[in-house]
Amino acid sequence: MGETIRREWRVEGMDCAACVASVTRAVERLPGVSQVEVNLMAERLTVSLAPGASVAAVEQEVAALGYQAAPLPAPDAAGSAAVPGAAGPDRSEAGGHGHAHGGHADDPAEAGKPWWRTGKAMLVWALGGLVGGAYLLSFILPQGQHWLFLAATLLALIPFGRRAIALARAGSPFSIETLMCTAALGAVVIGAAEEAAIVVLLFAVGELLENVAAGRARAGIRALAGLMPRTALRRRADGTTETVPADRLAVGDLVRIRPGDRVPCDGSIEEGRSALDESPVTGESVPVARGPGEAVLAGAINTEGVLHVRVTRAAADNTVARIIRLVEEATASRAPTHRFVEHFSAWWTPGAMLVSALVILLGPLLLGWDWQTGLYRGLAVLLIACPCALVISVPAAMASGLSAGARRGLLVKGGAALEAIGAARTIAFDKTGTLTEGRPRVTRIIAAEGAAETEVLALAAAAEAGSAHPLARAVAAAAAARGIAIPPASGAGAEAGRAVLATVAGRRVAVGSPRYGAEAARGGLGKLAAAMETLQGEGNTVSVVLADGAAIGLLAFRDEPRPDAAAGIAALAALGVRAVMLTGDNARTGAAVGGALGLEVKAGLLPDDKLREIAALRGAGPVVMVGDGINDAPALAAASVGVAMGGGTDVALEAADAAVLKDRVTGVAELMALSRATLANVRQNVAVAVGLKVAFLATTLAGLTGLWPAILADTGASVLVTLNALRLLGWTPRL
Repeated sequence: MGETIRREWRVEGMDCAACVASVTRAVERLPGVSQVEVNLMAERLTVSLAPGASVAAVEQEVAALGYQAAPLPAPDAAGSAAVPGAAGPDRSEAGGHGHAHGGHADDPAEAGKPWWRTGKAMLVWALGGLVGGAYLLSFILPQGQHWLFLAATLLALIPFGRRAIALARAGSPFSIETLMCTAALGAVVIGAAEEAAIVVLLFAVGELLENVAAGRARAGIRALAGLMPRTALRRRADGTTETVPADRLAVGDLVRIRPGDRVPCDGSIEEGRSALDESPVTGESVPVARGPGEAVLAGAINTEGVLHVRVTRAAADNTVARIIRLVEEATASRAPTHRFVEHFSAWWTPGAMLVSALVILLGPLLLGWDWQTGLYRGLAVLLIACPCALVISVPAAMASGLSAGARRGLLVKGGAALEAIGAARTIAFDKTGTLTEGRPRVTRIIAAEGAAETEVLALAAAAEAGSAHPLARAVAAAAAARGIAIPPASGAGAEAGRAVLATVAGRRVAVGSPRYGAEAARGGLGKLAAAMETLQGEGNTVSVVLADGAAIGLLAFRDEPRPDAAAGIAALAALGVRAVMLTGDNARTGAAVGGALGLEVKAGLLPDDKLREIAALRGAGPVVMVGDGINDAPALAAASVGVAMGGGTDVALEAADAAVLKDRVTGVAELMALSRATLANVRQNVAVAVGLKVAFLATTLAGLTGLWPAILADTGASVLVTLNALRLLGWTPRL
């Protein structure tokens, strides 16, 4: 048997969770199809196809439901591909995103049209004309009023009836179309043709409003694609430039970026210096200086000088494309609340239909209603039964929250992580590179008796050569500043969290923690022990340098706290969150940093110790771990939610559950505030969706409202919860 292949389609016309469920159930029934994933906000259908499975069958099944599936192109040979979220022509805020209820999925030709000219809107205008015409003719032919409204109702039901049948065949017999058509036909049977016509018209109007709201929600995500310029100035071999599409830049190309231009790629500066405004990508409002050899991010704005940048990533893999892809994937990740609501709604509709049947049968028998009244009120209950508003209440809020965060450099990989962040009561921070700037410098070198400072530094630099650890870079920088030639090393190795080892000029050299030095040094540390205590008391991190088992010196490092670290910890305290620093540094250094920032400190921790501390903290509730995404990977994974800090690095974007791209500690508090705002929006949406249905159910059974208000309990509630969720797109942190 051959392996399955993954295929993707862009599905036009989905605008509520019921659409997702319908497409999922229909495609899952096809032979050879597995692992069906439907992303509402990204309009993406992804399936695994067994050898011999029909691609055309998938597209035909989707088309039978009234949607249109367009296969997404695979990356070309050059490795480039369309930026996620930017596929297809430019759209208006709502054009091209209709619900497709009634078989009117958006035509690609309508993609650039305003919402009032789409097929969905045309259906509303036509139904409005039919109902309005029936009212006008009823004044001319009063005796034919019933028949006029009957004709309008039956004509209006044709598209919705077709869709109801298609959905029933695809495994969704309890769709809103089925319930609405049943209620409208039932109303016709009992002589309420006028109300039936109004119900159908209001249903279509509600669907149109959902179309507009869903289009606005998607526009929040698609706006991220607008960070990328459409063209770039690529330099030719002869030094001249040519204008090329930005998505056709290849790794190795040299690009000229003028003042005021957006950076069209991830790359490295080869010539020029400038200040770059990275706020569109990271949310950091202050422009940062960049020069030769430094990295630049796609989507940043060049504010000063001309830059020549070497492309390091293809368009499909640059920072903006990865952010969009992560946001789109995140909107498909269901939070626990979302899963609960989906399970609840699966029982809601059949239960409500049972209540409808009981109303029709028992109302006349127990409450003295006549049979026509029982049937009428039972039909109204049918219209209230659809859970569309309830099901869309959670994903709409989550999608808006995720999109709002992404525009501010706060990336979260799904609703589950976003929900867990807001519920956490403890946040654990790594020290180096997280609470501190991650750029330690060597402040003191103390040589043991019989050794020289230059010898200590040279041997340490040789042993640390090739390491990406911040302390290793500090040692290399100190050696370079003193003009010390670094001897070659061999047999390099490491003991995690304790020491690095290498053979240098025939001597076995180790650069380790104070604990390692005390345990490994032959004859102990001697006079160096007192010097080490003094250095640590001053807030320095100390490494012990050993050669052939003897301690030959100490290196003192100092890594200053980030300028906003104290403000970030204070903001978390204001939110009622406990902050703890977990560091492998010694207790004195940890206490010096923690005291300055105002947070609890757990020091002297090896990687395994950090895992145990995280486990202990989780015993009291959800824990968020914040680290640099490199050395803290185990702790990030062990926490309820791992948050990586880093300006667009691979690790920051992909190693944790969330990332703060602006590299500021206050960003963690902003992430917490965003999560809580999203969860509050979810609670509001659920309250509106359930509250309206319960209220209309009570008024319907009491005879205070009829069929057309009942339809508002569904479509009206769907519009309200979506519009409420859209408020999150304008979220700004208030810390």
